[in-house]
This record gives sequence, structure tokens and C-alpha cells, in this order.
Amino acid sequence: MGSIAFTLITCAFFMGLVAWYSYHKTKNTVSDSTGYFLAGRGLTGGFIAGSLILTNLSAEQLIGLNGQGYSANLSNMAWEVTAGFSVIMLALVLLPRYLGGAFTTLPGFINNRFDQGTRLLIVLLFMLGYGLITIPSVLYSGSIAVLQLFDIPNMLGITFEQSMWIVVWVIGIIGSIYAIFGGLKAVAISDTLNGIGLLIVGLLVPILGFIALGDGNLFEGMKTITTEHPEKMNAIGSSDDGVPFGAIFTGMLFANLFYWGTNQYVIQRTLGAKSLAEGQKGALFTGFLKILVPFLMMIPGIIAFHLYGPGLETMDLAYPTLISGVFPTFLNGFFLAVLLGAVFSSFNSLLNSASTLFVYDVYKVVINKDASDRKMIRVSQWFGTILALITFFISPLLINAPDGLWTLIRQFTGFFNIPIIAIVLVGIFSKRVPSIAPKVTIILHVIAYYFLIWGLPTFFNVELAINFIHIQGLMFVIEVALMLVIGMVKPLEEPFVFKVNAQVSMVPWKYALPVTILLLSAMVFSYILFSPIGVASPENIISGWFWPATIALIIVTIILYLIALKSWNKKYADKLLSSHEEQLKKEA
Repeated sequence: MGSIAFTLITCAFFMGLVAWYSYHKTKNTVSDSTGYFLAGRGLTGGFIAGSLILTNLSAEQLIGLNGQGYSANLSNMAWEVTAGFSVIMLALVLLPRYLGGAFTTLPGFINNRFDQGTRLLIVLLFMLGYGLITIPSVLYSGSIAVLQLFDIPNMLGITFEQSMWIVVWVIGIIGSIYAIFGGLKAVAISDTLNGIGLLIVGLLVPILGFIALGDGNLFEGMKTITTEHPEKMNAIGSSDDGVPFGAIFTGMLFANLFYWGTNQYVIQRTLGAKSLAEGQKGALFTGFLKILVPFLMMIPGIIAFHLYGPGLETMDLAYPTLISGVFPTFLNGFFLAVLLGAVFSSFNSLLNSASTLFVYDVYKVVINKDASDRKMIRVSQWFGTILALITFFISPLLINAPDGLWTLIRQFTGFFNIPIIAIVLVGIFSKRVPSIAPKVTIILHVIAYYFLIWGLPTFFNVELAINFIHIQGLMFVIEVALMLVIGMVKPLEEPFVFKVNAQVSMVPWKYALPVTILLLSAMVFSYILFSPIGVASPENIISGWFWPATIALIIVTIILYLIALKSWNKKYADKLLSSHEEQLKKEA
């Protein structure tokens, strides 16, 4: 009983510390709508990266990815490592447009390029996605993780279902306080602090696991996982794996691009950047942090396989079992605080973004066009409170959901992620596509996607022998082609002209392209390392091809880095700035 009390007290202390610092840094900074929704356009690269990574990483991934490492191999790391392509696209292409137009929401950008009807359709997609899929699943999965890692029912002497309701409400209320009363800046600061804690725990667990596996010797433990069952270290997925290697270049590429480039609850941090340079720093740094995920959230699962064998009841018990076996009990309170921080960071970010979408794209557009800043903040707080309460009641009910819930959730996101990213990219790179094109695309996508995933098996008993990730990639290509054809058949009378309305400095980061080269190189190296020529080699710890491939990659990286530093970066900056200056002259 004493250890339980100590865990709860230390957890409350660390969470209180984060809350106090977040309050201290946001005090008197949310008096207007820009301060509340975009952190006063004052976020620096470090806070943006910290908030982005913790918003993205949740307890579901902590449990789920380690479970994949335990039961299969590292092929699922593709979702994490290849996010680098998407943050590069965000930093170099999308962010200059978003900040150049001073947009608060993605639907605002859609309205600027197409029309209000398309904007409202996009908002509807977001709201249905957030309200019915993302927010309830984040709360539920986070609560499951807490219940698996800490025996709450036994700790409090209650049933599992009662524990679920309590944990959901505790996480939800804490997250709501940050999102509803503190705005984006409070969310970003608390996320960054919790992110530091998650990094500490993430590094500590595999280190302690390696020491336990090596009977007190860290390096013996590391040697064991590369010499015994080396196939588990392989990230090159086959057709039998959850993520075939080829899927990286089809639907996954576009799903990741939607998530990192157009998903409101992710990009809102970059929309609040102090300058384009700071936004680019934050986005690109996030790419490097994502490359660490396999080391922090999949290797522990492989360590658990070697320590406990394949006999655990479910793969989701791999990480909890490892924690209970190697993690010092006196740090349990700190770990619980970090875990809860990871969970409610995703929740409060979703809540903050849903409120922002409602106020800017529904309330101020349809209901009260002349709403004051105070009114907008108040409406946002009421909307956030109502939405939070609804999800508090929905989330625990997922305990009755069928097996395979998480695959189902990933499939459901295909209803809104593919059409949104297709519309954004067509909107940016075309000037003649009319507003009817995205509307037709959204309606056809919802119908066609339903039939391809669920309708054909249900009504016609036809199962498509193709991974749903490939289906999403195929639909992206078809929908882009459809919009371009509509643009040729019924083009805009006048080509669309992007209007500059920048509220921050639009000078790009002077190391944007060189750092992009380093990020791409790090992604390639991750696949060299976790492949049959790397630590997954059946011959030895690494194969004879590892060092030649690594040295070749280093040489190519150095050459491209120097070219980018001396030439490409200046050309990119000149083109970006001249484009903005040209637009300003036209408008003058």
C-alpha cells in the first residue's frame, strides 16, 4: 500500500510541475484569438518539435509498436521512420503557403483556394473523423495502456470496467484543462516537457532491458538480439507482414502526408510559428525524433521476446511485462506521469484543434461573422467542453468493441485522409481546377472507399486480395487525376492567384535544405541498419555489405549536403522570397 501511495504522490508531483510551468509561461498570453488559437504566433522550433512528437506518440504506440516488435519484426517502423518524407514536404512546400496566407486552419486555406462550400465539406470530414474515430480511440487506447502498465483495479479495489471509466475521465479532464483554458501555447509547452520525460523513459527502458538480457552486461544484451533470432530485427517487410516494404511508396506515403502536412491537430503548431524559419526547424527536427521511435518503442518489445519467450498471453503485454521486470519501482510515479502526459497530449491537441476548426470555419463563417476575440474564445471553450464530455461517455464503451479494433480505426481514417491530402496538393500545384472538383471527389471517395473496404465483402461476398494501404494509394492517384480532368474540361475563367498576407517573417531557415539531406540520409541508414545486410543478417552481427553501404551513403550525403549549403539553399530562398515579393507588388 505504501508503494502505491508513493507512486501516486510522485506522479501527482511531476504532473503538477508540468502544469505549474505551463501556467507560468502562458499567464496573460491568451487574451486574444491569436494568442489562444495560435500561441500568439510565437512558437519556436524546439517547442514545435516537442509538441509535434508528443502529440503524435501516444500510449497506444508505446504498447502497440512494442507488441509488433515482440510478435513479428520491425516492419511496422515504416509508419514512424518514413514520416520524414512528409515533414520535409510540410517544411519546404506547404508551410510557406500556410504562413504566407496567415491561415489559422486548413479549411481556411481550402476556402482561399476553392470556395466556402468546399471548406465546410472539409470541416465536416474533420469533425466526423475527430469526434467518431480519433478522440474516442485516443482516450480509450491511452486508458488501456495505463491499466496494462499499472494494475489500477487491484490498486483501487474495483473492477476493470470501473477502472476504465475512472482513467478515461482523469485523462480527459486534465487534457481538457490545458486545451480549453490554456489554448495552444499551454498545450505546446506541456507537450514539450512531457516529451522530455518520454525521451528519458524511452532511453532508460531498453538500456535496463539490455542489461537484464546480458546478465548485467549491456553489450552482451545488445549482442544477443542481433545473433539470436536476427530476423526480428528486419524492417524490410514481406507480403506476409503487417506493412509490406512496397506499401511505403503507395498509400502509406499519402496517409503520412495527410497526417503531417494537412491534419489540423498536427499542423496547428507550425501555424503558430514565430517565423517560417522556426516552423521549418520544428518540422525537420520532428523527422529526426521520429527516427528514434524504433529504438525507443520497438526494440524493448524484441528484448521482451528474448527475456520471456513467445508465450505471453497477448503481444500487447510485452512492454508492460518488461516494465514490471526491469524498471525501478521508485521511478514508477515518474513513469506514470510521463505515460499520462503522452496520452492526454494527443487528447488535448485534438480537442484544441476541433475547437479551432469549429470557431473559425463554422461559427465565424456561418453563425456570427462579426464575432469578437472574446466571443470566439468563449464559444471555443464551450464547444471544447461539450465535445470532451461526449467523448468521456463514448470512449469507455469501446471496451465492448470487437477484436481488430485498431486495424479498423486505421481503415476508417481512409474516409477523410486521402481526399483531404489530394485536394490540398491539387489546390497548391494547379491554378485552373474549379471548386466543383474537390466536392465531386469527396462524395465519390466516401462511396467508393466504403464499397472497396466493406461493401464488396458485405453485399457481394467479394474480398479484394490487396492491403487497404495500397487501396488508399490507388484512390489518391485516381482522385488527383479526376480533379485535373475536371480542371481541363471546366477550368476556372481566371487562374487562381495566391494572395500574400504573411504575419511573420517569411525568410526560410538557412539550413533547411542541408538538414533535409541529413534527414533523408538518416532515414536510408535506418533501413540499412535494420535489414539483412545490417543487424538482421543471419550470418553474423552485421553482413559484409553493411560498411560499404554505410560509407557510400556517407559520401553521397556529404556531397549533397555541401551542394545544398552552397547552392540549392540560396536558390530555394531566393525563389520563395521573390515569389512573395512579386505577389505583394501585384496586390499593391
